[in-house]
Amino acid sequence: MKNRTETPTRNLMTNKVLEKLWMYLTVDFIMKLLLVAGKDAILVVCDRLSKIVHFVTMIEEISVEGLARLFRDNILRQGY
Repeated sequence: MKNRTETPTRNLMTNKVLEKLWMYLTVDFIMKLLLVAGKDAILVVCDRLSKIVHFVTMIEEISVEGLARLFRDNILRQGY
C-alpha cells in the first residue's frame, strides 16, 4: 500500500436545491441555419428546475436590445 503524497481535498459541496420555477435558466443559441421566413437562428431558453424549454426564432445579427425584447416578449410574458 502506497502512502499518499498529496494533501487531502475538502469535502464535496452539495448543489443548491432549486425552489422556484424560472429562477435559474440556461440560454443557448443555435446559429448558421438556413434562412426561413427571414430567420436564421434559434434562441433556446431552458428552466433548470422543470426542464421546460422555449425555442424562439431570431436573426443572427440581432442587437443586445433586440435580444432583451425577444426574451421579454417570448419568455417573461408567458406568465412565468
